[in-house]
Amino acid sequence: MNTRLTRTLASVTFALAVLFGLAFAGTGVTHMLDDGAVCVETHFWRNASLEGSLPTVKGVTASASTERLCQDSPSVGQRAADLGGRLPWLLFASLTLLLFSRLMRAVVRQGPFTDTVAQRLSVLGWFVAVGTPLAGLVVGWSQSWLVGSMAPIVGSGPEVSGSMALVLAGLAAVIMGKIMRQGVRMREDLEGTI
Repeated sequence: MNTRLTRTLASVTFALAVLFGLAFAGTGVTHMLDDGAVCVETHFWRNASLEGSLPTVKGVTASASTERLCQDSPSVGQRAADLGGRLPWLLFASLTLLLFSRLMRAVVRQGPFTDTVAQRLSVLGWFVAVGTPLAGLVVGWSQSWLVGSMAPIVGSGPEVSGSMALVLAGLAAVIMGKIMRQGVRMREDLEGTI
């Protein structure tokens, strides 16, 4: 199925995967070398009526209206937790687009109903189904820890950030990959009997 659309889609998704990969690396390097403030938003005090200021550690400025905490001279752990709130989704997007590009290239080379395409579709589906909650957990827990380091009254613990709707899309891709694999086997059996 070597059409202009599939060739273009394979190229565009590969270019986007490289772009997200560069954004991942660039954000990580520039952020670790930066010596500016680290800020995080929290919804812990969303429905609370606070008198005076928020209970934070020394050096943290807080705004009750936006529930935003900023540390002017963050520790290495706080800077790493801030990166943990930014980088996982960039890495996840880059790898997902790379897997999708490989799937499209297999479709271009061999056609849509082959064992290679079915395998790559299953791999992409499992990656999305498992990677979405994993990236969400890393981001949520990093932000939770960062908030807890600035305002100890909040504490920190495992949280999941982002939408988990992609898990369903990943599971659907896994199921479609299995259906395609069975179809390929049936076609091969029919070709062998004729």
